[in-house]
Amino acid sequence: MNGVTASDGPAASPNGAGAPRRRGRPPGTESAGTRDRILDAAREQFSARGYEKTSVRGIAKAAGVDSALVHHYFGTKERVFEAAVEIAFGPVLDDRDTVLEGPLDEVGERMTRMIIGLWENPVTRAPLLAIVRSAVNNDAAAAVFRRLVAGQLLRRVAGRLDRPDAELRVELAAAQLVGIAMIRYVIRMEPLASADPEDIVRRVAPVVQGHLTGP
Repeated sequence: MNGVTASDGPAASPNGAGAPRRRGRPPGTESAGTRDRILDAAREQFSARGYEKTSVRGIAKAAGVDSALVHHYFGTKERVFEAAVEIAFGPVLDDRDTVLEGPLDEVGERMTRMIIGLWENPVTRAPLLAIVRSAVNNDAAAAVFRRLVAGQLLRRVAGRLDRPDAELRVELAAAQLVGIAMIRYVIRMEPLASADPEDIVRRVAPVVQGHLTGP
């Protein structure tokens, strides 16, 4: 096993004395993929159990490492959660300039297509489920969600709108998309859960556009 366990003894120094341990880090060496393995386990745990029921100990067990190693890399559970869900927002950061570029009267469609596409992709769906399920039940998780969504996307979209209520408009548009994601991917209510993604984009994009640039 690449991780280390609590039963590992202190590393021996050349003179046979026990070497000092760095606080918060168990002895031994970690493989280059240990941090990624912890993040993979964290995303699975948060997605399946939500923020409240997920523990650092549970993440460590799923990753096959000692819990002290999780603390060494990330510190607190909140920081593990933030690091895990930031990966889900990687495509958002990659695509946000695409959303912002181009005609303003088409930004609603670009924004809708980007969000639906993230949920349709199995790779990004799991961490997004973790975010939504956790944010609705825990203030710390909700704060991470607000920080990532507002700071990385919504404020930049609002910056393109020459309106005094730009931030409210963008949040209403986001609420439309988050609500659809909740019903389709979390609650899985029919017929929306089985609807064709392109049909959803076609129907929802004008509503999102109306929130952003309508009267």
